[in-house]
Amino acid sequence: MHDRDQLAANINNRQAAWPPRRRPLALAISRALLGGTLAAGALLEQATAAEAVTEAAPQATQAQSQTEAQATAPAPAPARSSAKAATAAEDAAIGVVTITAQSRSQTAQSVPIAMQLVSADQISKLAAANLSAMNGYIPGLTVDAEQPSQPKFSMRGIGTADFGIGTDGPVGVYVDGVYTGKTGGALMNFNDTQRIEVLKGPQGTLFGRNSAAGAISIITKEPSQQREGEVHLRAGNDGMRYLDGLLNVPLNDTMALRMAVVDQRSDGWLKDAASGEHLNGTGDWGLRATLRWDAPQQTRVLLSWEHEKLSQKARPAFGLVALPAAPGAPTVPANPATYLDPRTAPVYNDAIGNAEARDFDGVTLRLERPFGWGSFNSTTAYRHFASRNLEDSDGSNRINSHLDTVNYESNSSWQQEFKFSGKNQAVDWVAGASLFYERANQNSQLNMYTDTHNTVLNNLAGLPIYSLLDDAAQQFGVPAKFFGNSWQENMYNRSTAKAYALFADTIWHVTPKINLTAGVRLTHDDKQFSWYSPNRNAAGLDATLAQLDKAGFFPGLVQAGALTPEQLAAALGALGQNIAFNNPSAAAQKVEAHQSWSDVSPRLVLDYKLLPDVMVYGSVSKGYQSGGFNALAVAGKYEPETIWNYEAGLKSYFREQHLLINASLFHYKFSNLQSLSLIGNTGAAVPSYQVSSSNQVASGVDFEARWQPTRDLRLFFSSEFISQKYQHFVTGDGVDLSDQAVGAPLWSAAAGVDYTWRAVLDGKLNLSLQHAYTGATRCNADALQGACLNTPAFRAGTAKQHTDLRLGWDAGSGGWGVALFVNNAFDKRYVNRIDNTSTGILGTPFAIVSDPRRIGFELRLSM
Repeated sequence: MHDRDQLAANINNRQAAWPPRRRPLALAISRALLGGTLAAGALLEQATAAEAVTEAAPQATQAQSQTEAQATAPAPAPARSSAKAATAAEDAAIGVVTITAQSRSQTAQSVPIAMQLVSADQISKLAAANLSAMNGYIPGLTVDAEQPSQPKFSMRGIGTADFGIGTDGPVGVYVDGVYTGKTGGALMNFNDTQRIEVLKGPQGTLFGRNSAAGAISIITKEPSQQREGEVHLRAGNDGMRYLDGLLNVPLNDTMALRMAVVDQRSDGWLKDAASGEHLNGTGDWGLRATLRWDAPQQTRVLLSWEHEKLSQKARPAFGLVALPAAPGAPTVPANPATYLDPRTAPVYNDAIGNAEARDFDGVTLRLERPFGWGSFNSTTAYRHFASRNLEDSDGSNRINSHLDTVNYESNSSWQQEFKFSGKNQAVDWVAGASLFYERANQNSQLNMYTDTHNTVLNNLAGLPIYSLLDDAAQQFGVPAKFFGNSWQENMYNRSTAKAYALFADTIWHVTPKINLTAGVRLTHDDKQFSWYSPNRNAAGLDATLAQLDKAGFFPGLVQAGALTPEQLAAALGALGQNIAFNNPSAAAQKVEAHQSWSDVSPRLVLDYKLLPDVMVYGSVSKGYQSGGFNALAVAGKYEPETIWNYEAGLKSYFREQHLLINASLFHYKFSNLQSLSLIGNTGAAVPSYQVSSSNQVASGVDFEARWQPTRDLRLFFSSEFISQKYQHFVTGDGVDLSDQAVGAPLWSAAAGVDYTWRAVLDGKLNLSLQHAYTGATRCNADALQGACLNTPAFRAGTAKQHTDLRLGWDAGSGGWGVALFVNNAFDKRYVNRIDNTSTGILGTPFAIVSDPRRIGFELRLSM
């Protein structure tokens, strides 16, 4: 016992300085895995010494408490406080923190869920504006912010990518417990963020709506009774400017106000080759204000308001074909062997009114009230946003191939959740009810010219009707304007969605080492939806046709034998009907649908503590996402998604070595997974993105390690392996993808190192280097989606690497600091995907390309 007593004394007398002696890592791991008496005792005593800064394990025994009391008694109070503060800081530095992933305050390492935590420190060192800037650093999670008002989330290969209001996403995004939806309100700027909890696998029991693949929980900082102020200023290449600031003010002994603002702008790194206009600048600012009231009877009330305004150019379209001399048009079909490299080719965009904009407002009221039996929490939230995304969809600046697409959306939602919780030595429980109401309007719009329509008719049917009629009018000496007229089509959707749920989740402490968690969620969804697509709007063309008809031009063509009556009727019919939204049932009046679904989603988890800081667990859980409607396919609906996920994992923390190792094995089966695909065989001339459902299966491994070998050095590594494939699936174009890969890369990984030099110019110098790797897209036979392509000029779907670097100095007083940061340090450029919307009708495919290197300077001021 001498060794144990000596170790306890060392722990209790440790100071803020890093201890000079380290036990060999291999020996510590070996003893932990073998269950050696000395290692177990040492880890146990260390765990109890740190209880003041981490939540006590529910199964802690009376003997452990007595050991802590005996060990701490000889140490002076200041030494104990210093040791505990040092331990807390060391633990937090590698992610051993308190979280709320299970609607309870627990240490992250005691939660039997595969997860990854992102701290405010990591967000700052990456100069990340929003979740999309974390791409690659959370293996398994992909956030596509190509269109920030229509973001795409995917976790463990599961994502919808649909922008229609009739679908929901399988990855739930929550801010302070409030569901943000999947479109305009889902991707917001980081604004006074405390941490992000990324939970992998179905989380519906606790999080509820649409978290069948996983949940992203963003926690913001709350007002405190300490006066606080801070400002960050950044400036960089391509006109990048960034500001965020916060002010925390105590109003009285029971109330405090916290306000935060963020503003990011840039000119963009790309210019239109013809007009010289910047194409991909950013413009986004937001404000958050939170009032905290510590009411009587230990009641806490938090009222917050958030506003954000996005106003910038829409994503650019990088054309892939060389344009012939005007008025020539590209060849159909386009030949990939002749594609240009979009990373170096000139860019021509001519979207009229090019813009992506969003106005967002949200109000949240949270109330927490303790009782003798437990506690009561209420969350009431209202969200509203209006967005517009008008973008070039042909990658050219020719009037005879001009094609713009627009998405207008307005969304209002109201949420209410009541939650009851309590715990004792035997059980820790949470139960409650939630209500969700959403009303949304969407207008999907297509804009082109009659010149474009003439090209489409010629490419699809070999009949350039406008050219033929224009030639005939000239021959007859009749003035007519067939070209240069605008053509617009619209699909109007309205949606009303209601969801009600009851949930319960209980942790039974079976023994001091074994916990059994059982949870269930009962959900009922009710949705109403409508489609309306009136006839095209082409006022200039209609005026020309009416003028010619009045002059007897069309009867004259028949009399002259130029056209038969049937040919004339067909030609005029082609000029009068939609080419994209052409379902006749929704042209005269709206088509309505109403559907409801109910579901029971359980979860069962068993965890066992091999040692106080080493836990293994196994779980089975069901995820559910309600059915819905296809916004662009009239009367199109789909059934709910369900996923069964099976998982086994390890969570371990070797406290003396400051080493954290987590791993999990998972296997899931997904039924009716809703995904967005480009469908060419829709009966319309223009292909459209529509929702299709498939059954998928996947197996994989998640791994994470964090190590702080010295006081000033931290290292981390995380990775995910996943093998995902379709079970049975035939696309809308008839391509059989059964047993083929879905597309998710086999491997993704991230690694980083963080080192601090102290006593540098009366401050400290910190270097942060982080690297992310995402494997190549696993290709299948569905080439129309553009995820994979190999041409002489470039490849789409290749593996990607990204390196971020930051060197910062902070004054010893903490009052100010400066930093130099570099994103994408090695200037890696990739073709993210090919968009084939206009390939088959105009011969104008275009690409989406990743951003180049960004270099910036940061100034921080604090008070």
